[in-house]
Amino acid sequence: MPDRQTFTPSVTTPLDAAAFRRRAHDHLTLIYGKRADEVLRRLLTLLEHQAPATSSPGDVAMPLWSERDQWLIGYGDSLLDGERAPLEVLGEFLDSRLPDTFSGVHVLPFFPWSSDDGFSVIHYREVDPTLGDWGHLRSLAEGRDLAVDLVLNHVSRESLWFVDYLSGSQPGRDYFIEMDPETDLTAVVRPRSSPLLVPVPTRRGTRYLWATFSEDQIDLNFANPDVLLEFVGILLFYLSQGARVVRLDAIAYLWKEVGTPCIHLPQTHEVVRLLRAVVDHVAPGTLLLTETNVPHHENLSYLGLERLPSPPDEAHLIYQFSLPPLLLHTLTGGDATLLASWIESLPELPPGCSYLNFTASHDGIGVRPLEGWLPAHEIEALLELMHRFGGFVSMRRRPNGEDTPYEINITWFDAMQGTRRGPDPWQVERFLCSQHLMLALQGIPALYLHCLTATPNDLEGVERSGRLRSINRRRWQLSELDELLDSRHTPTREVFLALKRRLAIRRAEPCFHPDAPLRVLPSPPTLLVLERGPLPDGRRLLAIHNVSDMRQLLEVAALAEGTWFDLLEDAPWASEESLAPYRTLWLVQNPPGSDP
Repeated sequence: MPDRQTFTPSVTTPLDAAAFRRRAHDHLTLIYGKRADEVLRRLLTLLEHQAPATSSPGDVAMPLWSERDQWLIGYGDSLLDGERAPLEVLGEFLDSRLPDTFSGVHVLPFFPWSSDDGFSVIHYREVDPTLGDWGHLRSLAEGRDLAVDLVLNHVSRESLWFVDYLSGSQPGRDYFIEMDPETDLTAVVRPRSSPLLVPVPTRRGTRYLWATFSEDQIDLNFANPDVLLEFVGILLFYLSQGARVVRLDAIAYLWKEVGTPCIHLPQTHEVVRLLRAVVDHVAPGTLLLTETNVPHHENLSYLGLERLPSPPDEAHLIYQFSLPPLLLHTLTGGDATLLASWIESLPELPPGCSYLNFTASHDGIGVRPLEGWLPAHEIEALLELMHRFGGFVSMRRRPNGEDTPYEINITWFDAMQGTRRGPDPWQVERFLCSQHLMLALQGIPALYLHCLTATPNDLEGVERSGRLRSINRRRWQLSELDELLDSRHTPTREVFLALKRRLAIRRAEPCFHPDAPLRVLPSPPTLLVLERGPLPDGRRLLAIHNVSDMRQLLEVAALAEGTWFDLLEDAPWASEESLAPYRTLWLVQNPPGSDP
């Protein structure tokens, strides 16, 4: 990884009308060929009538992000009190328990839905009335960035579009992908083990429709430009309701072409670039986040780095999907060698591109991102260990028809129960070490609500729903959570207060700017030492992590270079000789002659 001495913070790049027309036409030509002119005319009309009012000061460049950016992820009903709208409860919890902690909140799908906890959308422009209304979401967006999901690969069978399809009516009649069941689709990459084609009785007889994820989630046909324009309109509506971050759910599978893997196709990337052009034009500063739980090099492709040195024109942010499983491997094995190698492999990003770092999300811990990094026998050992800690493994179907592990279903707190030798007394310390490490990486950190609350496996939730992912989707009764947070000596209170304090420290430290350089420094395998900076003024930070369950000597050459200030202790560093199990140091050093 290059050792950069300075960095240029990312700023918005507003797109004027002429530049937008040129870019949009180029993207539409690659998607629709000779129909590009027609689709562009319709797109421009759509933007003229539906683009949100913006307060952006013309072509003035503004920062996209800073060290103060850190996000919370949660469902609209993760917190319940039995009286108020859950979205109101979430807002009040943020205001009272976590003031000035998170710059943004990602509310997972809050639309009327029929399955998959919101990801089978019935109405895209409505809020599930059991959660609240658009007013509650606009309130959440006041003073913080609101992230919303654009679930554009598929739609619920209960949607009006699907009703149109069944009756042969417009517009939904041509919104779906019919396929002869005898078609050879063995090349298609699957994220699930369910059948790819779903039989559907219609007035025209039984038809077989493409369904990547489940029989209730029917894929949409983006080869029909009406579908693309429909979703541009939905995107504009979300922006008008206060959304600043748009997560493109399951985007990798968007375009289908028989005889190909139907994942990461060129047309899919062009759709992402078109949406980027739209937001850069009508709402500069809006961030596009792609959700692609795939091997590392495939995930990186959504930043469009292959077209450098041209300005970035695809996603602003991608999830660091390789981070959670590599962290599991590291902290259960006490050896940071592989994690350090992966971090060193991360490419230098141009301004306008960054990572969203996380350890847990509403989904499971992806196994595919380990491909090419961890041997099959070590992956199998990790899966077996997570099973011992109360977790499950979801499967996907390979093109040859075999089922193979896709994700681990477990809460992150219970995944930290022990090492390969089994459970031990270091669960809280190991858990906090994982969060410290994630917070120190280059990019924007995102914490799932159930990490903040040290939530254990919800096996009752799995039994009720019949879905393995429910293990990590507990709905807290606010009174129960308040009791745990206010009682002494509970893991929930200990973790919550520790993370709240560390998040406050992090957001005040300029070395944690998402664009500040990152370098792995030489150290023993049991330590992971990250350097952030130096900044243009010379300030730098060392994040030192003991990833083992044994006290380790601080064999870090950089510590001999001058004096250091301990951010976590808020005092000059005491020049310790060793680190306790799973302990972290955040040490900063200013250039000679400056204040600490």
